[in-house]
Amino acid sequence: MIESTDPEPRDPAATAEAHDFADEPVREVEHNGVHYTLLGTAHVSRASVDAVRRHIEHGNFDAVAVELCESRHKTLTDTDAWRELDLFAVIREGKANMMIASLGLAAYQRRIAEQFGIEPGAEMKAAMETADAARLPLQLIDREIGISLKRTSRNLSWWRRWVMVNGLIFSMFSREKISEEDIERLKQGDILEETFSEFASASPEIYESLITERDHFMAARLRQENNDHPGRRVLAVIGAGHLDGTANALASDQDPATQVASLNKVPPPSRLWKAIPWLILIAVVSGFGIGFSRSPELGWSLVLTWVAVNGSLSALGAACARAHPLTIITALLAAPLTSLNPTIGAGMVTGAVEAWLRKPKIADFESLRDDLVKLSGWWKNRVARVFLVFFLSNVGSAVGTWVAGFSMIRQLA
Repeated sequence: MIESTDPEPRDPAATAEAHDFADEPVREVEHNGVHYTLLGTAHVSRASVDAVRRHIEHGNFDAVAVELCESRHKTLTDTDAWRELDLFAVIREGKANMMIASLGLAAYQRRIAEQFGIEPGAEMKAAMETADAARLPLQLIDREIGISLKRTSRNLSWWRRWVMVNGLIFSMFSREKISEEDIERLKQGDILEETFSEFASASPEIYESLITERDHFMAARLRQENNDHPGRRVLAVIGAGHLDGTANALASDQDPATQVASLNKVPPPSRLWKAIPWLILIAVVSGFGIGFSRSPELGWSLVLTWVAVNGSLSALGAACARAHPLTIITALLAAPLTSLNPTIGAGMVTGAVEAWLRKPKIADFESLRDDLVKLSGWWKNRVARVFLVFFLSNVGSAVGTWVAGFSMIRQLA
């Protein structure tokens, strides 16, 4: 964080003057002696970029806060960040699903931005660059996107979780063009909410985690950064859909550090959700035992059904991702075993094998964000294809588990 060293006071009337430069929505909040100017933006709007620059250049501010978390800040400032991505570590540590979700959201936002010739997050980059030029401290106030998605997922039933995933997939692959007027209407919402807009309105849980909680989180971070600096004037650059919620949350007298810690906690999976893999293991092994107790022929028939169906559908998923032939064979052999192991999934094995057999090149990391805008890019780019192999082989194995299970039940009936 760069501390301000400007010895000359700025014109107190400049803040009001800044508001005349654009029609971007603004909220003014005073709390604990700190004056907050909340500037609402659309994350892919030229007007928002201009408004951010003009407010900082002509406003009377002592600090600038942005709706960014550490990881997104790194993505915007470190163009080589993708080169440092360790695919094996991402898969081994169980972060592949979150990475796929992040890539999908980035692709959606970039696709919209490309229609209007502006970089996604350009208004945040403008805020960072202009604040640095003015020697103003920069504050990162948003929650990590992975935590937001995890909290959302953990608070949903399996059905609503499925709806949310489908909303993300639809946004990734939709080719629908939108008008500049639609982009400006994003000022009334949020990029995450827009991605799941069809479902968020009918799901209070999704709206709570993606919007309301982040309003409170950003307000708490603002108070955490500035409560000890009475008289400070802070410009907060946030999505306009967060304006009212964040402004209202700034009035809270709750300890900001406690609130941030609470909103950063990821609820543990439900006991039922954690028990399902173990219940499947017990059911399948019990089925084998019952089959062999009746006759060896029936027992081996059940084993063959489990191996053939589960392995074949996982291999089919890998094939749909255009995996390496050896990765497809790995899926065929590994899925029947990983489906009986609650600690590992077929995708963890196939993803690691694909990354080893087709090691991504530097060019794949450099072009990743651009490639993901097109549907074909997910298969073309080696980095993206590793995650596609992970996802589709997991889906195939999950479907195979249920198909094989019902087939075994019919044989035992």
